[in-house]
Amino acid sequence: MPQFDPAFFPTQIFWLAVAFLALYYVMVRYALPRVSEVLETRRSYIEHDLEAAERLKSEAEAALTEYEKMMATARTEAQTILRGTAEELAAEIARRHGALADKLAAQTKTAEARIAEAKQEALADIKTVAAQAAMLATEKLVGAAVDEAKARAAVDAAMAERK
Repeated sequence: MPQFDPAFFPTQIFWLAVAFLALYYVMVRYALPRVSEVLETRRSYIEHDLEAAERLKSEAEAALTEYEKMMATARTEAQTILRGTAEELAAEIARRHGALADKLAAQTKTAEARIAEAKQEALADIKTVAAQAAMLATEKLVGAAVDEAKARAAVDAAMAERK
């Protein structure tokens, strides 16, 4: 094998150096600038993406802050509306309660008046019945007919004594 023969070492080293220098020149002249461009492009994309992410993060934080403010305002408005509605309902309930109380009071007065009238009619009927019963009892017991006016007067006097 000629590559292991020490007589060929100087030529092998020469061609090694020529190949190394040629490869180094190609790498420095063409490949490394391309790699450098690719790395710079990637770095700029990453920086751009980081800037965009930071901008989006700040926008998201601002949107979140605005959302929280809007939610707080909406809650406040909802509580105000709820309080207003509750007050309106309480006023309506009070108004209806008052109207119902007035209606029931009127109905109670009407019923009391009818009861008083019925009581008066019943008392009048009782007086008439009592007077007739007194007339019949007197006629049966004494055997004499009693005048209706006298029987009524006797019933009235007896009722006045009981009061």
